[in-house]
Amino acid sequence: MITPVRVGLVGYGFGGRYFHAPLIASAQDCEFLGVVTTSPERRAQVARDLDRPTYASLEELARAGAEAVAISTPAATHVTLAQEALKLGLAVVCDKPFALDAESARETAQLADRLGVPLTVYQNRRWDSDFRTLRRLIDQGRLGTLTRFESRFERFEPEPGPPAAGGGTLLDFGSHLVDQALVLAGPVERVYAQMHHRDGEGTLDDDVFVALTHHSGVQSHLWGSWRQGAPGPRFRAAGTSGTYLVDEIDGQEALLLAGTSPASEGDRWGVEPEDRWGQVLRGAHAEPVPSVRGAWDLFYPAFAAAVRGAGAVPVDPWDAVATATVLDAARASARSGRTVRLP
Repeated sequence: MITPVRVGLVGYGFGGRYFHAPLIASAQDCEFLGVVTTSPERRAQVARDLDRPTYASLEELARAGAEAVAISTPAATHVTLAQEALKLGLAVVCDKPFALDAESARETAQLADRLGVPLTVYQNRRWDSDFRTLRRLIDQGRLGTLTRFESRFERFEPEPGPPAAGGGTLLDFGSHLVDQALVLAGPVERVYAQMHHRDGEGTLDDDVFVALTHHSGVQSHLWGSWRQGAPGPRFRAAGTSGTYLVDEIDGQEALLLAGTSPASEGDRWGVEPEDRWGQVLRGAHAEPVPSVRGAWDLFYPAFAAAVRGAGAVPVDPWDAVATATVLDAARASARSGRTVRLP
């Protein structure tokens, strides 16, 4: 146990209300101070949901004794708010996408390094049940050497399509898809992408495909869509001696949307039922694989420990810079129709 870190939340939209607030409140190593929002509607929601105060600004939150802040606001505001918080001496959790482009992401990471203030990025999908299971299988050698990684976030919600706050499908879904690919297979050598804009160029993209060639030799094929009527499997990870296939997306988001939390569920949190397990396939032979527990509840305790100097931040912000660099290259590839080679 450490002395709880006093944490505030900026923003109380979908992500703040359903993802960050219950996870901060569930973390014993965090003291949840309240929410920064100027919206009367959001202030009323905070009063109903949390019975915690609201603040008009980051400065007001800092004066109330905050040591850290989680930023869950529209994507275009992340860099400005993260840099303001860092300059106030507040440790920062920034939601994804970390920034709209790699240059802004790099400037923010450099600022945190220069000031010596902890900064991390909310790549919670690293703690998905299916991803943790896949990493265990690779570590155990049960797939042999990884050769191809296929990953999808596909939904069928053509109306209204991707929310503007996320910055489009490449930034919103792609931030998770690329981050997971980099964790599994390492740095990227070449990027090829295709993007669809339902309402024409210059509007939000609603369907993307990104192909990555990693220096390790692994090929990652990543799909993100709001208009896919037949979503594909969440993962198909092929190795030299077997393939891991899992159809369903991790269930922690559904648990949070249903009003449960790690605090209410205890040891049941993140446990996937047997009918949602994946399989290792070798031709006609299929072997069910018990899913490792989903563990979004580990993120904020790890962040609190980092703030107290007792460990590294859960996600290195420079990992998010690498992800933003790949996303920039994907955007350039989709515009030109050519493969982009990274330095």
